[in-house]
Amino acid sequence: MKKDEVPQDQSNLSKSNIKELIYATDENGNYTTALSSGWEPKTIALSNSLDEINERIAIAKQQVLNGEMSPIVYFMELNKMDIGILASYVGKWKWIVKRHFKPTVFKGLNEPMLRRYADAFNISIAELQYFNAK
Repeated sequence: MKKDEVPQDQSNLSKSNIKELIYATDENGNYTTALSSGWEPKTIALSNSLDEINERIAIAKQQVLNGEMSPIVYFMELNKMDIGILASYVGKWKWIVKRHFKPTVFKGLNEPMLRRYADAFNISIAELQYFNAK
């Protein structure tokens, strides 16, 4: 695509004044960089992804409120993590982290383990232990 044809559609990026760096060709046919505020197909894909993430957060929140899952699940979703990423942050195997999803197991976690989770989520231990639906 030519530099003067770089899409400048309104997108989630344009709302925050963030521009995406892309490659385009200049008037001599040489590759150069250009800034784009977005283009419709990418905006739709990004919007769909964010909707899915928000839905997963809402489901996790409800599971915690229903006593089906521990707050770890909610904060993991809120921070856009998966079990593998969270396990690496807290220095535990994935199966152990998954076990901590059970409310009964979560209630028995010691303070150093709670601190690891709280640090991974950038929250206090109290926020983790006494989940407050926001």
